Amino acid sequence: MNRSGPSSPLTADEAAALLAFFVEAGVTEALCEAPVDRYMLDETAAPVVTAPAPDAVPAGEARRAPRADPRGAAPTFPAAPSAPPRVAAPTSLPLDDAGAAESARAIAQACTTLDALRAALEGFEGCPLRYTAKNLVFADGNPAARLMLVGEAPGRDEDLQGLPFVGRAGQLLDRMLAAIGLDRQSVYIVNTLPWRPPGNRTPTPAEHAVCMPFVERHIELVAPDMLLLLGGVSAKQLLGTETGITRIRGKWSSCRIGGRDIPALPTLHPAYLLRQPAQKRLAWRDLQALKARLDALPPR
Repeated sequence: MNRSGPSSPLTADEAAALLAFFVEAGVTEALCEAPVDRYMLDETAAPVVTAPAPDAVPAGEARRAPRADPRGAAPTFPAAPSAPPRVAAPTSLPLDDAGAAESARAIAQACTTLDALRAALEGFEGCPLRYTAKNLVFADGNPAARLMLVGEAPGRDEDLQGLPFVGRAGQLLDRMLAAIGLDRQSVYIVNTLPWRPPGNRTPTPAEHAVCMPFVERHIELVAPDMLLLLGGVSAKQLLGTETGITRIRGKWSSCRIGGRDIPALPTLHPAYLLRQPAQKRLAWRDLQALKARLDALPPR
């Protein structure tokens, strides 16, 4: 960026670009210029304001422009003391607040088709993730497929396109499926969360709990013959275990959903394989076991 000096103020376009970057990075709080020991603050005390009041500015003296850090960091802006504090959207949902999980389960069970389930999710207000995500990530693939893949939370590319597994991890997943003769027309893909957490942060247990009734209903409506659980989060949510994915991968289990016991195979998430390419050999073993079981299924 071409700037005349370290103290030059941001232009309107630069300020908008900086704000967009903060939103994309998941920034939800603005900090004061001076450090504050919040452990020493009285809970009933008024918030600390570091900017001068309007009448404290000497007559004839202009307000200071935003100050840029000469090291290239983002400039800091004095807070306007007269502006009321903005209430940020919650980042987690207390399960005992209005029975969000019970409400989600009732709404999901009332859906008798995939279209109705998608419409219910689009109108569902019980999960705060929907307010920070750009798109609902519902599903991809063939809903009549015998194999259903369950991933974790959507990432940036998935959030932008509204489809699961479309980024680098999704490209690897496509190659993994092709290695055993499958593609997106022969499988059905969903995630444990339909919205991207801001900044790709780890979802809270409350967010998972309020979304799981929709995932379970999704599986019940599709009625697959087996599940491939991609990653530790998916395995823990659907198998009800705290055991790590490296210990349970490749071991067949089952999920009790909608009165059916559905065979489920946990395996390593493609994003993990991108970070640990040496572990692809383990994923290949899992894919071979999956292919053998698929081939042994009787025709419908």
